[in-house]
Amino acid sequence: MKCEMAKENIILARYGELPDEYAVALELHLDGCEECRGELDAMQEMDQHLALLPVTEPSPNLLAQARVRLDDALDAIPPHGILTRLRSGWFAWMGHVQSAPALATLLLGVGFLAGNFTYRYEVAHAPKPAGTVTISNPTLGTIANVTGISQTPNSELVQVKYNKMVPETMEGSLDSPEIRQLLLVGTKAAAANGIRADSVALLANECKEGHNCKNGADGQGIRSALLVSLRYDQNAGVRLKALEGLQHYVGQDQRVRDAVLSALMHDPDAEVRTTAIGMLEPVQADSSVREVLRTVSTQDVNPYIRNASFQALQGAPDIQ
Repeated sequence: MKCEMAKENIILARYGELPDEYAVALELHLDGCEECRGELDAMQEMDQHLALLPVTEPSPNLLAQARVRLDDALDAIPPHGILTRLRSGWFAWMGHVQSAPALATLLLGVGFLAGNFTYRYEVAHAPKPAGTVTISNPTLGTIANVTGISQTPNSELVQVKYNKMVPETMEGSLDSPEIRQLLLVGTKAAAANGIRADSVALLANECKEGHNCKNGADGQGIRSALLVSLRYDQNAGVRLKALEGLQHYVGQDQRVRDAVLSALMHDPDAEVRTTAIGMLEPVQADSSVREVLRTVSTQDVNPYIRNASFQALQGAPDIQ
């Protein structure tokens, strides 16, 4: 991922609109790009400062002026071309059809009869099926792709080459690199939400037990996977499990601390935010942590979160 795309994805992630398939690539890019990490830190710092400012409503005069300017801009738009007018006419006609139930029912009936007649005609004139089909290496699994097609000259004999996806199972210890790699894949490419949650839970437990929870050199370590799940996973339960696994590293890893602060300010789930407040207790003397707690304690819409942040501030030591 290039820096230009990464900066655009940072903005989308800030507003919760980044697709899941781009989240991992963005996190990997941030691991190796100091400039983009600075862009993310600057955006988070700007959010913290903006949260301290009062929100003012626009004046009626400003709204009126904006509406007038918008009307003038719409009047200045040149007339549409012939294709645009045809497309608009088509949608208008479809709207009339939808508003006329009898006509819509008639068209539906005509379409059904025409489709049925076409199907019967194709079946009646379809070529007869060939003889037996021979498979060179039959195995279980679905077809992944077709790799080649060849036809015998002057005949209807066709040979199709294809690959199959064959399901496999691996069993081993949580300490084995192969099992860990599969669990890392499960955090972002699972076939179901439950599998993703199980993968994050097992990896988080490995970190809680202190079993080699380092960041990988290529950004593929367990801690990096938990950071991705905390920032981008749509399931609140998965984000909670990721927080549990990262708890031990809040005081020693700045990236973990920043991710927990971001969860406290922006996560939509109250339980995740409450857990984040408790995790920040060992580093409450940090100035950035105190600033976030102060902002949340005075401006958050959730009274329970405000009170929990205020209590954390009261028990915090002096600023480091």
